[in-house]
Amino acid sequence: MHWTTQLLATLLFLALPALPRLQAQAQAPSATAASKPPLTWNSVEFAIVRYNDNAPNTWNIYHSVKKGVFLVRIWKRYLLVKADDEEAYDIDPQTIKVHGNSAEWSYANMPEKPIETPDWKARDIGPVTRIRFRLGKTGHFLELQIPLGPNGRPIY
Repeated sequence: MHWTTQLLATLLFLALPALPRLQAQAQAPSATAASKPPLTWNSVEFAIVRYNDNAPNTWNIYHSVKKGVFLVRIWKRYLLVKADDEEAYDIDPQTIKVHGNSAEWSYANMPEKPIETPDWKARDIGPVTRIRFRLGKTGHFLELQIPLGPNGRPIY
């Protein structure tokens, strides 16, 4: 037996018992992602929501510690809006727990793909950041108006 073949056989003999551990370690990050604790999302005070230029009957906008990311409730539908990425995700309402002016939701429950949001426009209008986009190719328009403080940063 040649020395390289013998070395390869020895390495395989030593590595085979470690294979199940390596597979478990490779799967561990997805397991920890699924076990992310829910975040507390607080209501954004003085925000405005428009759905096709009208105010919906029931709505709320929540924020967490991450700037530019909002959890928006319109009637019974929830959307996760990432302003910087110009993305919106349809969130399963059963994964959200509402407690008064706050809600609990975890990024582990986020869908893989965002919904289509053409016609995305975001701009600062004095003391307000305005985000407007269409839900789907021919869907309805959603507009969020988030209040800004004197320093230009969101008040929340």
